[in-house]
Amino acid sequence: MVEVSLRVPAPADRVFAVLSDGWSYASWVVGAAHIREVDTGWPAPGTRIHHSIGSWPALVSDVTRVAACEPPAVLELEAGMWPFGAARIRFELSEEDGGTLVRMREIVERGPLSVLPSAVQGVVLKPRNKETLHRLADLAVRRESQR
Repeated sequence: MVEVSLRVPAPADRVFAVLSDGWSYASWVVGAAHIREVDTGWPAPGTRIHHSIGSWPALVSDVTRVAACEPPAVLELEAGMWPFGAARIRFELSEEDGGTLVRMREIVERGPLSVLPSAVQGVVLKPRNKETLHRLADLAVRRESQR
C-alpha cells in the first residue's frame, strides 16, 4: 500500500466538499481527463463517476465506484485504471488546528500493476498521489476563500 499525506489549511468539511463533487474529479485526480457522468447520490456507496483517463487521442473510458463514505472523514474508492487494472484508494481526513490532515492510501488490486512489489508501485504512485493531494488542497482552499 502506498500512503501520502498533506496538511490542508481548510476545515475537513471543505476538503470533503471537493471529494463529494464528482464533477470536480478530473480537476484534482492526476490522470483523469474528462467526466462523462456522475451517478445521482454521489458519493453514496455504490455510486460511480464515469470518466476518461489518459490524454487525447489515447483516452480510455472507465469508472470509479464508492466503496465507503463517512462524511467528512472517510471516502474509499475503487478506481478503474484500464488497461492497467484497478486500485482501492482511501482518503482519511482529520481536523487539526487550523486545517485538515488528509491521508491518501492506494493499492493496485487487479491487473498487471498488481503483481509489482509495493516498493515499485510506490515509485510510480507516490509522486502522482502527492500531486493529487496538492490539487485537492488547492480546490478546498479556494472554496474556503470564497465562503
